[in-house]
Amino acid sequence: MELLQKLEILADAAKYDASCASSGTDKRDSRGAKDGVGSTEGMGICHAYAPDGRCISLLKILLTNSCLFECAYCINRASSNVRRARFTVDEVVRLTLGFYRRNCIEGLFLSSGIIKSPDYTMEQVIGVARTLRETHGFRGYIHLKTIPDADPLLLEEAGRWADRLSINVELPTEAALADYAPEKDMGGIRRSMGRIRLGIDAAREKTAPGRAKPRRFAPAGQSTQMIIGADASSDRTILRTSTNLYGSYGLKRVYYSAFSPIPDAAVALPLRPAPLLREHRLYQADWLLRFYGFGVEELTTDSSGNLDLERDPKLAWALQHREMFPVDVNRADKEALLRVPGFGVKSVGRILTARRHRSLRMDDLARLRISIAAIAPFVVAADHTPRGELDSVRLAARVSRKPAQLSLL
Repeated sequence: MELLQKLEILADAAKYDASCASSGTDKRDSRGAKDGVGSTEGMGICHAYAPDGRCISLLKILLTNSCLFECAYCINRASSNVRRARFTVDEVVRLTLGFYRRNCIEGLFLSSGIIKSPDYTMEQVIGVARTLRETHGFRGYIHLKTIPDADPLLLEEAGRWADRLSINVELPTEAALADYAPEKDMGGIRRSMGRIRLGIDAAREKTAPGRAKPRRFAPAGQSTQMIIGADASSDRTILRTSTNLYGSYGLKRVYYSAFSPIPDAAVALPLRPAPLLREHRLYQADWLLRFYGFGVEELTTDSSGNLDLERDPKLAWALQHREMFPVDVNRADKEALLRVPGFGVKSVGRILTARRHRSLRMDDLARLRISIAAIAPFVVAADHTPRGELDSVRLAARVSRKPAQLSLL
């Protein structure tokens, strides 16, 4: 099979993996270096966005879409009737360097189906990263999807060459994983996550003068992905699992991927895709849990434990807790300001800085690029006090907007 045919198959097969961001790694490039190729800071064709807004371009492929496993939700499962292809280590290295030199990418995201065994697969994936780093001096970004059943020494080596490692938990609960992916073991996945965290923590430890510096290990941390809507788990269950993963393993991100029906799917799987808006709401709720001081049990859910699709989670919470508002932008503490619909982490920081110098008016907030229409019912400023509408049913209709159509593109 021609290399371009393989690329067509294996790039398409990789599109189902959402955990493909490149934030958090060491800043480095080849300028001024005697040898080396690449950078972690350049701009190129956008494939993903970092939290600071930079466009990230990555070659996102599978080493192979052949797999020994029979995960019901996966289009690349052993029994699936799809075109198969497999790259050699040298082919992935050539593609990565070729695309980089043509200024198409900034790095590589590499995953794989299980070939022969988890250890053999991991050896092949590591071989790509090691060859890029050692043979070609590649200094760009590398994200490796690791195999949880692989030997711990292989995970250790993967962290030496990669900027970020990730292991997919796949589904929110151990029971769901047992039902839909019987070859996978949640306990094994979590043990591997624990080993990766230990490696990351050890590499970040400060050393005493004269002692050897810890070996580099996945400086951009680790991440994971959950498929949403393949099983019956509620949003509350999903977010509880995410909170546990963040706390236990120090994850950089949990990625949520809305389930999409696949050809010849198992009877147990849903016939319809999960709403993309549900995925979007989970990302919003995840952000509230990590950066806004919310707890899972605080978020407003229906009787089934699912988030409101009509309103974003912060607005839904505010409408359920009207006694907490209005908040005085000139006196409230940071925690209270973060709960105001329409205020983000950066805008709260700007408010806290600006009010040291003057009493803030609504025009001042507008100059901070804050939507006055969104915040007006929830705040008090020097020249503004909301009317009694905060206790009116009409408020929900006024501040809620029908969400724009989300696209997979």
